[in-house]
Amino acid sequence: MPMNNTATVPEPVIWITGFSCSGKTTVAHLLRDRFVANGQRPVVLDGDAMRAVLGREYTYSNEARLELAWIYARLCRQISSQSVPVICATISMFHEVRAWSRANTPAYHEIYLRVPVGQRTARDSKGLYAAAAANKLASPIVGFDGNAEEPISPDLTIENWGTISADQTVDAIWQLLHHTRG
Repeated sequence: MPMNNTATVPEPVIWITGFSCSGKTTVAHLLRDRFVANGQRPVVLDGDAMRAVLGREYTYSNEARLELAWIYARLCRQISSQSVPVICATISMFHEVRAWSRANTPAYHEIYLRVPVGQRTARDSKGLYAAAAANKLASPIVGFDGNAEEPISPDLTIENWGTISADQTVDAIWQLLHHTRG
């Protein structure tokens, strides 16, 4: 049987970043639904879910967070290279990882969901911010009481609070993707 020499075309990697309770997971799942409605089957990698999938307990130290960010970045590139769109919802506030992804992942799109800490605290259904304020967490919450390297030049920054809805956020990302792809 002859070999098919058709090269695969990398699909987009949509790297949705923001602090805890900024809406990353909600937006990622709504964006997935948009892809599905348009006949594509993206893979969603969610930081919280990926911790469980990887089969070992990762702490919330900066070292562990950085190791996970590298895993997510390389996994996104690998999946995308097989013509599968990837939506990655992760805090991953490391300049070096995002720079590597931008340089090594074709069709990489960095989306920063920016939400003020007061709004994130109000949304906090897990009680993380209250626990951090009471010094009841072993590790800091990035963007609250821990160090964070906020994106310097994301492809899109969305003030994901106030009057903007999750659907409007997805609309803005979808518009960016279609503008970029031509």
